[in-house]
Amino acid sequence: MEKEKIDRINELAKKAKGPEGLTHEEAEEQHALRQEFLDEIRQSVIGTLENTYVEDEHGNRTKLRRKPQPPQN
Repeated sequence: MEKEKIDRINELAKKAKGPEGLTHEEAEEQHALRQEFLDEIRQSVIGTLENTYVEDEHGNRTKLRRKPQPPQN
Protein backbone atom coordinates (compact mmCIF):
# COMPACT_ATOMS: atom_id res chain seq x y z
CA MET A 1 0.00 0.00 0.00
CA GLU A 2 1.32 3.43 -0.87
CA LYS A 3 2.54 5.68 1.90
CA GLU A 4 -0.01 8.33 0.91
CA LYS A 5 -2.88 5.93 1.59
CA ILE A 6 -1.45 4.92 4.97
CA ASP A 7 -0.99 8.59 5.84
CA ARG A 8 -4.62 9.21 4.85
CA ILE A 9 -5.80 6.32 7.07
CA ASN A 10 -3.90 7.86 10.00
CA GLU A 11 -5.21 11.34 9.22
CA LEU A 12 -8.82 10.09 9.21
CA ALA A 13 -8.27 8.12 12.43
CA LYS A 14 -6.92 11.22 14.15
CA LYS A 15 -9.82 13.34 12.88
CA ALA A 16 -12.34 10.69 14.02
CA LYS A 17 -11.04 11.03 17.58
CA GLY A 18 -11.37 14.81 17.47
CA PRO A 19 -14.39 16.84 18.52
CA GLU A 20 -15.75 17.29 14.97
CA GLY A 21 -15.48 13.60 13.99
CA LEU A 22 -15.80 12.37 10.42
CA THR A 23 -18.34 13.24 7.78
CA HIS A 24 -20.29 10.39 6.21
CA GLU A 25 -18.08 10.52 3.11
CA GLU A 26 -14.89 10.46 5.21
CA ALA A 27 -16.18 7.49 7.22
CA GLU A 28 -16.86 5.60 3.98
CA GLU A 29 -13.38 6.50 2.68
CA GLN A 30 -11.83 5.35 5.97
CA HIS A 31 -13.68 2.03 5.78
CA ALA A 32 -12.59 1.43 2.16
CA LEU A 33 -8.95 2.29 2.93
CA ARG A 34 -8.91 0.02 5.98
CA GLN A 35 -10.39 -2.86 3.96
CA GLU A 36 -7.76 -2.40 1.26
CA PHE A 37 -5.03 -2.35 3.93
CA LEU A 38 -6.35 -5.53 5.61
CA ASP A 39 -6.71 -7.32 2.26
CA GLU A 40 -3.05 -6.60 1.47
CA ILE A 41 -1.94 -7.86 4.89
CA ARG A 42 -3.99 -11.05 4.48
CA GLN A 43 -2.49 -11.72 1.05
CA SER A 44 1.00 -11.18 2.43
CA VAL A 45 0.42 -13.62 5.30
CA ILE A 46 -1.12 -16.22 2.97
CA GLY A 47 1.86 -15.91 0.62
CA THR A 48 4.26 -16.42 3.50
CA LEU A 49 2.38 -19.43 4.86
CA GLU A 50 2.13 -21.04 1.42
CA ASN A 51 5.94 -21.12 1.34
CA THR A 52 6.38 -22.42 4.89
CA TYR A 53 7.48 -25.92 5.81
CA VAL A 54 7.43 -27.69 9.18
CA GLU A 55 10.35 -29.93 10.06
CA ASP A 56 9.80 -32.87 12.40
CA GLU A 57 12.33 -34.44 14.77
CA HIS A 58 13.59 -36.76 11.97
CA GLY A 59 14.34 -33.86 9.62
CA ASN A 60 11.34 -34.53 7.36
CA ARG A 61 9.92 -31.35 5.90
CA THR A 62 6.18 -31.05 5.36
CA LYS A 63 4.51 -28.18 3.59
CA LEU A 64 1.80 -26.43 5.58
CA ARG A 65 -1.72 -27.16 4.40
CA ARG A 66 -4.80 -25.05 4.76
CA LYS A 67 -7.07 -26.02 7.59
CA PRO A 68 -10.38 -27.35 6.22
CA GLN A 69 -13.21 -24.89 6.63
CA PRO A 70 -16.19 -26.10 8.68
CA PRO A 71 -19.42 -26.45 6.69
CA GLN A 72 -21.58 -23.36 6.81
CA ASN A 73 -25.23 -23.77 7.81
